[in-house]
Amino acid sequence: MATKIASTKSVNNQTALLAAGHWLMLSVAINVGFLLKLIHDGNVRIDWYGLRNGQDNGGRLSSYAAEPKPDGQIQNKYINLDHGDPTMYQSYWKQMGDRTDVVISGWQSVSYFSDTKTVCWFLEQGFANAVTRLHKLVGNAETGNRHIVVGTGSTQLFQAVLYALCPYDAPEPMSIVSAAPFYSSYPLITDCLKSGLYKWRGEVDDFNKEAPYIELVTSPNNPDGSIREAVFNGSGQILVHDVAYYWPQYTPISSREDHDIMLFTLSKSTGHAGMRLGWALVKDEAVAKKMVKFIEISSIGVSKDSQVRAAKIMDVISDSYKDSKTSNESKRFFDYAREEMAKRWSQLREVVNNGQAFSLPTLPVGECNFSHQTFATQPAFAWLKCEHVDDCESFLKKHKILTRGGVHFGSSKKYVRASLIGHDEDYNEFIRRLSLINSVESP
Repeated sequence: MATKIASTKSVNNQTALLAAGHWLMLSVAINVGFLLKLIHDGNVRIDWYGLRNGQDNGGRLSSYAAEPKPDGQIQNKYINLDHGDPTMYQSYWKQMGDRTDVVISGWQSVSYFSDTKTVCWFLEQGFANAVTRLHKLVGNAETGNRHIVVGTGSTQLFQAVLYALCPYDAPEPMSIVSAAPFYSSYPLITDCLKSGLYKWRGEVDDFNKEAPYIELVTSPNNPDGSIREAVFNGSGQILVHDVAYYWPQYTPISSREDHDIMLFTLSKSTGHAGMRLGWALVKDEAVAKKMVKFIEISSIGVSKDSQVRAAKIMDVISDSYKDSKTSNESKRFFDYAREEMAKRWSQLREVVNNGQAFSLPTLPVGECNFSHQTFATQPAFAWLKCEHVDDCESFLKKHKILTRGGVHFGSSKKYVRASLIGHDEDYNEFIRRLSLINSVESP
């Protein structure tokens, strides 16, 4: 009998412990679920790389938490305008619903190869067709008698171009130059691997033009939006044209660009930076083959899935302009983007002109062959000058506005580049803070 009672007590104790364990697990699950809900709803914003939103990291903030933030939460936070993250376009693509949806089956993208008969053997034919079709629609680039080389963003294509153009047996590295202010990533990308093939030499005006060199021509220019041509036409000069922003939302399309090497990127044309796709239009087959070889060595091709998605998006844009009578004009991408950029630039200029603390460059006005509208270039970035402050980047940082200082672009500390293609909330807060600064700082 005693044994039976002891056994019963043991069972009861085990049952109690098991029940307590279940309650503990349930409590943990409830609390974790509650925490995740807070994070999802925006009440707690965590940077999983170790920085809380608003914390400084050597002048830069992580942009991992990229979702829009309510106006009430952003007024006391840092706004990061350092990067050209094109989240402005997100609202447009959301309203498109399932029109850009694609289905990729499990058996697709198994092979490395797309078409071994073409120079760029990892180029999907659907993507190539969509690129050619979009350029023909917009009228911004010649595509005939050219090879399309697809890359993981224009950054990889830029590296591939340098690899293709610089001779292996040269006595010294090929010089890479550009007119200031130049794109801040050019020096970083060029000298990243400390290649013996090429070396960044800086501003083209300071360069000895007797030696062979590559000049990077960015038009419209990043950071200041100016329309550029080559500075010199020497016998040893090789030109590479970065035309990532030559699209009708940023500048009037006046002619088809017709150069030996032209670089484009999906991030600034349609706003899909996360797909990591760019393409080059290359006249010389030998140069195109060397570019393909670099991409083969560095990444064994380019994502087919990204190419399929990008082709669908570009085709949706082209389709919307195919029949002006039946197409819903409010759904046309370039019309929406041009009007949004015009609105942002109008607001920015109004704020800047209302005081004397800042100034902006005067940008060219022209008629666009695509939209048949006359307007001034409206770049993705503002090249902002602080009139009464020597270090504009540090000054704006005190107001919790993160920008990229002019020294990174081969220019003065009095200038900064500020992105204008972020979320509405960030842009509106930027305008509000500039207005407040103007009212205090102006004499």
